[in-house]
Amino acid sequence: MNKKTIIIGGGAAGCFAAIFSAENGSETVIIEPNDRLGKKLSITGKGRCNITNDCDRDTFLKNISRNPSFLNGAISRFDTKDCMDFIESLGVPLKTERGNRVFPVSDKASDIVNALSERAERLGVKIIRDRAVKINCSQEEKKVIGVKTEKGFIHGDKVVLATGGLSYPATGSTGDGYKMARALGHTVTPLSPSLVPLETMTDCLPMAGLNIKNALFTLLDNEKKKKLFSEQGEFTFERYGIGGPLTLSASSRMDYITEGRYTVSIDFKPALDEKKLDLRLLREISAAPSKTAYDIMRTLLPEKLVSAIIHEAVVPDCRKAGEITAKERKALISALKDFKLDIKAFRPIKEAIITDGGICVKEINPADMQSKLIKGLHFAGEIIDVSGYTGGFNLQIAYSTAKAAAVL
Repeated sequence: MNKKTIIIGGGAAGCFAAIFSAENGSETVIIEPNDRLGKKLSITGKGRCNITNDCDRDTFLKNISRNPSFLNGAISRFDTKDCMDFIESLGVPLKTERGNRVFPVSDKASDIVNALSERAERLGVKIIRDRAVKINCSQEEKKVIGVKTEKGFIHGDKVVLATGGLSYPATGSTGDGYKMARALGHTVTPLSPSLVPLETMTDCLPMAGLNIKNALFTLLDNEKKKKLFSEQGEFTFERYGIGGPLTLSASSRMDYITEGRYTVSIDFKPALDEKKLDLRLLREISAAPSKTAYDIMRTLLPEKLVSAIIHEAVVPDCRKAGEITAKERKALISALKDFKLDIKAFRPIKEAIITDGGICVKEINPADMQSKLIKGLHFAGEIIDVSGYTGGFNLQIAYSTAKAAAVL
């Protein structure tokens, strides 16, 4: 008799686990309450799906922020190249962009989701539209015997818990998996948002919606007097603070937030040093000495940002350009090169891309993701206390752990 594998959750980890399980000869079912598989996967990368990162294993592990050593075996057996080969074997051509981020050539996450769904269907994976509420075990052997759902009971020899975290609850990540694991004696480490927008002490409402394409973004830990992150790229001003790629990357380097602990420094002109920027300002002033400070700064910045920079430099915006002093020029340059935002809080976990924390890795066998407490119970994806930085690393965690959980 074939072994029956039950996958709880039809996201990235669940889909991969189901496909690998079925390819390995196991009768496989997915329990998924959503009307379609891969709901969260379909919105990743702004709907483009940053499927993985085209890097070697050492680089991959350096981009894992929590428990990287736990992934040594899983990434060795199914690495980023294996993932790319697998996706292209499903008929979805891929391309590599800045930062070695890998996307479908079509820029459509739906192509990935559809390809995975079709592959699962061809392999005979059964999709059960239901919600799992409890994993049942035999008391004597501490071994999985099946899953209780809202509509009934499904017998199985093996369960892969792949329910995700708490981020994007509208996609189905509601924390059910943590409850089921706790009920079986597993430890869930503290849960917090990661890869999440940040609220600032500074009022960013006047700049809300402004997308800055090329800034040098530096995160400082004032408590430890340490630079935690510095990268050039893109971020967005929001009504509550800041979001966008650089903000999300910086947030994953942050621990608990207390007043005054974290500051973001933004260089809006990274291509110009202070001397070159001063010469640029002098040229603008010489060309139009009767214009106001506001008009001069408008030649250098998007309009929504001008007042904030002038206010930071404490220069009256109606000051005639020809009357701007050397001291005021220096203050303007400082505001352009070192615009500071004090961080107040993470945005709610429901807005985070991933959840930090999860099933304690000490209670999971890293070779096959099997519980050390319950035979036949395996874990895959975000539910495990492992996470990485932006760039496709967290999705790769899902695939690699799914392969280990489903096959070994």
